Amino acid sequence: MTEKKLTFGLDIDGTVTDPATFVPYLNKHFQVDITLEDITEYDLTSLLNVSQQEFWKWMKIHEKSIYSNAVLAHKVEQALLDWNKNHKMIYISARGHHLHEATLEWFNTHNLPYHHIELIGQHDKIESIKKHQVHLFFEDKHDNACNIAEECQMPVVLLDTPYNRKPVPANVQRVQNWQEAKLWVDNWTKNR
Repeated sequence: MTEKKLTFGLDIDGTVTDPATFVPYLNKHFQVDITLEDITEYDLTSLLNVSQQEFWKWMKIHEKSIYSNAVLAHKVEQALLDWNKNHKMIYISARGHHLHEATLEWFNTHNLPYHHIELIGQHDKIESIKKHQVHLFFEDKHDNACNIAEECQMPVVLLDTPYNRKPVPANVQRVQNWQEAKLWVDNWTKNR
Protein backbone atom coordinates (compact mmCIF):
# COMPACT_ATOMS: atom_id res chain seq x y z
CA MET A 1 0.00 0.00 0.00
CA THR A 2 1.33 3.42 -0.94
CA GLU A 3 1.73 6.12 1.67
CA LYS A 4 -0.89 8.86 1.54
CA LYS A 5 0.58 12.13 0.26
CA LEU A 6 -1.70 14.82 1.67
CA THR A 7 -4.36 15.08 4.34
CA PHE A 8 -7.66 16.52 3.17
CA GLY A 9 -9.93 17.90 5.88
CA LEU A 10 -13.63 17.99 5.18
CA ASP A 11 -16.69 19.42 6.84
CA ILE A 12 -19.72 17.12 6.54
CA ASP A 13 -23.01 19.03 6.61
CA GLY A 14 -23.63 21.25 3.61
CA THR A 15 -20.28 20.19 2.17
CA VAL A 16 -20.29 16.40 1.75
CA THR A 17 -24.06 16.35 2.26
CA ASP A 18 -26.40 18.31 0.03
CA PRO A 19 -26.82 21.82 1.50
CA ALA A 20 -30.59 21.53 0.92
CA THR A 21 -30.84 18.51 3.27
CA PHE A 22 -32.57 20.48 6.02
CA VAL A 23 -35.09 22.28 3.78
CA PRO A 24 -37.91 19.67 3.75
CA TYR A 25 -37.63 19.20 7.52
CA LEU A 26 -37.75 22.94 8.13
CA ASN A 27 -40.73 23.36 5.81
CA LYS A 28 -42.67 20.56 7.49
CA HIS A 29 -42.00 21.46 11.11
CA PHE A 30 -42.04 25.25 10.93
CA GLN A 31 -44.82 25.32 8.31
CA VAL A 32 -42.89 27.43 5.84
CA ASP A 33 -42.24 27.06 2.12
CA ILE A 34 -38.57 27.83 1.64
CA THR A 35 -35.96 26.62 -0.81
CA LEU A 36 -32.18 26.58 -0.46
CA GLU A 37 -32.05 29.88 -2.36
CA ASP A 38 -34.06 31.51 0.46
CA ILE A 39 -31.36 30.63 3.01
CA THR A 40 -29.02 33.60 2.66
CA GLU A 41 -27.44 33.37 6.11
CA TYR A 42 -26.21 30.46 8.19
CA ASP A 43 -28.40 31.34 11.19
CA LEU A 44 -31.91 30.19 10.27
CA THR A 45 -33.82 31.75 13.16
CA SER A 46 -34.77 35.00 11.42
CA LEU A 47 -35.90 33.18 8.27
CA LEU A 48 -38.04 30.82 10.38
CA ASN A 49 -39.15 33.60 12.75
CA VAL A 50 -38.20 31.56 15.84
CA SER A 51 -35.86 32.09 18.78
CA GLN A 52 -32.44 30.46 19.06
CA GLN A 53 -33.80 28.42 21.96
CA GLU A 54 -36.78 27.13 19.94
CA PHE A 55 -34.59 26.29 16.94
CA TRP A 56 -32.00 24.38 18.97
CA LYS A 57 -34.71 22.52 20.89
CA TRP A 58 -36.13 21.38 17.53
CA MET A 59 -32.63 20.55 16.26
CA LYS A 60 -31.82 18.38 19.27
CA ILE A 61 -34.97 16.32 18.71
CA HIS A 62 -34.53 15.89 14.93
CA GLU A 63 -30.78 16.04 14.21
CA LYS A 64 -30.06 12.30 14.36
CA SER A 65 -32.85 11.51 11.91
CA ILE A 66 -31.88 14.34 9.56
CA TYR A 67 -28.19 13.39 9.56
CA SER A 68 -28.96 9.68 9.16
CA ASN A 69 -31.06 10.39 6.07
CA ALA A 70 -28.93 13.15 4.56
CA VAL A 71 -28.44 13.11 0.81
CA LEU A 72 -24.94 13.22 -0.65
CA ALA A 73 -23.88 16.39 -2.44
CA HIS A 74 -23.95 15.87 -6.20
CA LYS A 75 -20.76 14.17 -7.50
CA VAL A 76 -19.00 14.20 -4.10
CA GLU A 77 -18.63 10.41 -4.02
CA GLN A 78 -16.55 10.24 -7.21
CA ALA A 79 -14.18 12.96 -6.00
CA LEU A 80 -13.66 11.38 -2.56
CA LEU A 81 -13.11 7.88 -3.93
CA ASP A 82 -10.56 9.17 -6.42
CA TRP A 83 -8.68 11.32 -3.89
CA ASN A 84 -8.68 8.49 -1.34
CA LYS A 85 -6.29 6.55 -3.61
CA ASN A 86 -3.49 9.01 -2.77
CA HIS A 87 -4.64 11.17 0.13
CA LYS A 88 -6.02 10.85 3.66
CA MET A 89 -9.62 11.88 4.30
CA ILE A 90 -10.22 13.45 7.74
CA TYR A 91 -13.73 14.71 8.47
CA ILE A 92 -14.06 17.46 11.08
CA SER A 93 -17.63 18.42 11.87
CA ALA A 94 -19.48 20.69 14.30
CA ARG A 95 -21.84 17.79 15.01
CA GLY A 96 -21.85 16.69 18.64
CA HIS A 97 -20.00 13.53 19.68
CA HIS A 98 -23.32 11.88 20.60
CA LEU A 99 -23.91 11.56 16.82
CA HIS A 100 -20.71 9.57 16.18
CA GLU A 101 -22.38 6.18 15.71
CA ALA A 102 -25.09 7.59 13.40
CA THR A 103 -22.40 9.44 11.42
CA LEU A 104 -20.27 6.30 10.99
CA GLU A 105 -23.34 4.34 9.87
CA TRP A 106 -24.12 7.05 7.31
CA PHE A 107 -20.54 6.98 5.92
CA ASN A 108 -20.58 3.18 5.72
CA THR A 109 -24.03 3.09 4.10
CA HIS A 110 -22.79 5.49 1.41
CA ASN A 111 -19.42 3.72 1.06
CA LEU A 112 -17.53 6.97 1.56
CA PRO A 113 -13.82 6.72 2.34
CA TYR A 114 -12.55 8.06 5.64
CA HIS A 115 -9.43 7.72 7.75
CA HIS A 116 -10.87 9.56 10.73
CA ILE A 117 -14.13 11.31 11.65
CA GLU A 118 -14.01 13.90 14.41
CA LEU A 119 -17.22 15.42 15.76
CA ILE A 120 -16.20 18.41 17.83
CA GLY A 121 -19.56 19.90 18.84
CA GLN A 122 -18.56 23.44 17.81
CA HIS A 123 -17.80 25.41 14.66
CA ASP A 124 -14.19 26.31 15.54
CA LYS A 125 -12.26 23.56 13.76
CA ILE A 126 -8.80 25.12 13.82
CA GLU A 127 -7.40 23.07 16.73
CA SER A 128 -8.50 19.79 15.09
CA ILE A 129 -7.15 20.88 11.70
CA LYS A 130 -3.75 21.60 13.22
CA LYS A 131 -3.78 18.38 15.28
CA HIS A 132 -4.37 16.27 12.15
CA GLN A 133 -1.91 18.31 10.04
CA VAL A 134 -4.47 18.97 7.34
CA HIS A 135 -3.14 20.43 4.06
CA LEU A 136 -6.44 21.48 2.47
CA PHE A 137 -9.94 21.94 3.90
CA PHE A 138 -13.45 21.78 2.38
CA GLU A 139 -16.17 23.88 3.99
CA ASP A 140 -19.57 25.51 3.40
CA LYS A 141 -19.68 27.96 6.33
CA HIS A 142 -18.25 31.32 5.23
CA ASP A 143 -16.60 32.45 8.48
CA ASN A 144 -15.13 28.98 9.07
CA ALA A 145 -13.59 28.97 5.58
CA CYS A 146 -12.05 32.41 6.06
CA ASN A 147 -10.78 31.72 9.59
CA ILE A 148 -9.26 28.36 8.63
CA ALA A 149 -7.56 29.79 5.54
CA GLU A 150 -6.06 32.70 7.45
CA GLU A 151 -5.16 31.02 10.74
CA CYS A 152 -3.83 27.78 9.23
CA GLN A 153 -2.32 29.41 6.13
CA MET A 154 -3.85 26.80 3.85
CA PRO A 155 -6.20 26.70 0.91
CA VAL A 156 -9.86 26.16 1.72
CA VAL A 157 -12.36 25.03 -0.89
CA LEU A 158 -15.67 26.76 -0.21
CA LEU A 159 -18.67 24.97 -1.73
CA ASP A 160 -20.91 27.80 -2.91
CA THR A 161 -24.33 28.17 -1.28
CA PRO A 162 -26.71 31.12 -0.94
CA TYR A 163 -25.68 31.46 2.73
CA ASN A 164 -21.94 31.89 2.14
CA ARG A 165 -21.62 34.46 -0.65
CA LYS A 166 -19.70 37.18 1.19
CA PRO A 167 -16.20 38.09 -0.08
CA VAL A 168 -13.38 35.65 0.72
CA PRO A 169 -9.59 35.95 1.10
CA ALA A 170 -7.29 34.84 -1.72
CA ASN A 171 -6.62 31.38 -0.27
CA VAL A 172 -10.34 30.50 -0.16
CA GLN A 173 -11.33 28.95 -3.48
CA ARG A 174 -15.06 29.21 -4.13
CA VAL A 175 -16.42 26.39 -6.30
CA GLN A 176 -19.94 25.88 -7.61
CA ASN A 177 -20.00 22.08 -7.23
CA TRP A 178 -17.90 18.99 -6.57
CA GLN A 179 -16.90 18.62 -10.23
CA GLU A 180 -15.35 22.08 -10.10
CA ALA A 181 -13.79 21.26 -6.71
CA LYS A 182 -12.23 18.13 -8.16
CA LEU A 183 -10.70 20.01 -11.10
CA TRP A 184 -9.28 22.71 -8.84
CA VAL A 185 -7.89 20.27 -6.26
CA ASP A 186 -6.37 17.96 -8.88
CA ASN A 187 -4.61 20.96 -10.44
CA TRP A 188 -3.50 22.23 -7.01
CA THR A 189 -2.04 18.85 -6.00
CA LYS A 190 -0.12 18.59 -9.29
CA ASN A 191 1.41 22.04 -8.86
CA ARG A 192 2.37 21.77 -5.18
